[in-house]
Amino acid sequence: MKNLILALALIAMTGCATQSFTLHNSGSGTLSKEDSQSFFISGLGQEKQFNAATICGGADKVAKVEVELTFLDGFLGGLTLGIYTPRTARVYCIQ
Repeated sequence: MKNLILALALIAMTGCATQSFTLHNSGSGTLSKEDSQSFFISGLGQEKQFNAATICGGADKVAKVEVELTFLDGFLGGLTLGIYTPRTARVYCIQ
């Protein structure tokens, strides 16, 4: 019974969050790159960078950049008690 309560508490603590940065309002664009980024200790003092302009072939072709904490990312973070905390990053380009 205690294991079931612990499992339900871990699931309840995991949530989804998305930060989107829309650069061009001409539709949502086409997904060009999706990358799972690894962070440790809840990302304290860490940062990951990628150049969306290089991925899309120019800054004027970047439609949207998005970083998401998916259910799986949150579950892995909860399972490791915040030691490993991945995030999913996506770049959408105008074709």
